[in-house]
Amino acid sequence: MTPTVISDVPGGRHRAPGGDPPPPSLGFGESGAGDEQRRKDLRKMKVVATGFLVVAALVYLFTRYLEHRDGQDVAAWVGYVRAAAEAGMVGALADWFAVTALFRHPLGLPIPHTALIRKKKDDIGEQLGGFIEDNFMTPDVIEMRATSLELPRRLSTWLADPANAPRVSDEAARMIALAAEMLRDEDIENLIQHAIKWAGEPEWAQPLGRILEQLIAEDRLEPVFQLACDRAHEWALGSQDLIDRVVDQDVGPSWKPKFVNNLLGDKIYRELVDFTYKVRTDPNHQLRRNMHEFVQQFADDLQHDPVMIAKFEEIKQELIGRDEVTNAASTAWKTGKAVIEQMLSDPNSTLRNSLSNSAIQLATRIRDDRALQEKMNGWVARAARHIAANYSQEIISVITETVRGWDADETSRKIELQVGRDLQFIRINGTVVGSLAGLAIYTISVLIFH
Repeated sequence: MTPTVISDVPGGRHRAPGGDPPPPSLGFGESGAGDEQRRKDLRKMKVVATGFLVVAALVYLFTRYLEHRDGQDVAAWVGYVRAAAEAGMVGALADWFAVTALFRHPLGLPIPHTALIRKKKDDIGEQLGGFIEDNFMTPDVIEMRATSLELPRRLSTWLADPANAPRVSDEAARMIALAAEMLRDEDIENLIQHAIKWAGEPEWAQPLGRILEQLIAEDRLEPVFQLACDRAHEWALGSQDLIDRVVDQDVGPSWKPKFVNNLLGDKIYRELVDFTYKVRTDPNHQLRRNMHEFVQQFADDLQHDPVMIAKFEEIKQELIGRDEVTNAASTAWKTGKAVIEQMLSDPNSTLRNSLSNSAIQLATRIRDDRALQEKMNGWVARAARHIAANYSQEIISVITETVRGWDADETSRKIELQVGRDLQFIRINGTVVGSLAGLAIYTISVLIFH
């Protein structure tokens, strides 16, 4: 009987929501209508099983009455029926005792080795945890199971289906909203302030100098110089009005003729446009070489010039220490959070559509790339094996500690609701099998001794 009960413990579908163990009344399954239906089914099966016992008892009493009434002249069949009924009663009572002893003391009598589930609740949890650990949580079993599931292929196939895009979008929006809800503004602001202070502690000059030097060595700054030259030439093309105003107001005496100003302004404009065009189109122009030399010298000074390093660090500390920096970061967080929440609430927002499209594109790539699937499946298998090898005790402790936290009486009642109906068939079978066994024994004895 005991192995049946242990194997049925998980059938209670206990779910610990995390943290402290749940109240005992929530230990198994669903409360309400589900438990009420189980209770009705259990009562019905108890009545049926007891009915078999009552029928066997009535048949036994009837045959005993016939034997007492007729004495030696009793019909031959009466003995066979009496033996079957008597053995059926014994089998029914024995199995009633066995089934009842699992959950409570039969007839309220404190008989040893009864109310087993209530007394052995913690042992059952330990045995269940040990059984799962020894047979299911081994690294080889977990790795083989994780590999056979092919999670990357299944998940990517599901995500790549456009029909699932709304659900993907909803779930992603829900997770982001939950994360934003869990993060308090005060905590984020404190984190930003600490991050700014932490970032300001180490020296920036020498690391930035080394980075800048590496970029120069790899010729990564040329696109930046080209962009600056392009923007300078574009500004020069539109600078005619500015040059005319400067010439009129600041160049030469105020009484000079207007045409002189126009000629001077045109000359400056043409020279400026021509100069910026040459700088823009000629990678070897002297100004561009000077720009390279300046940046290279600046990178060297950041690493080796104490005066430059001290000045740079002073500017950094002054910038980081300003309230505007911290306030701007906090304001950016609050504004960004509000915008994200607003976009998440709109099913057709750009953010949600982008999340959905990105998930579909990534899933489609994984779905269509078998080699990538195999690689990812290997990652899953190795991760599962690592968890099984290093954290199986912690995982199993969820079972043992949860069972240990249940109330013994409530646990016994809940398990009986879950499996008690099926256990009543043991009583029924005990009655039937006992009757057949009694009939067989009586028949054999008659054949031997008559």
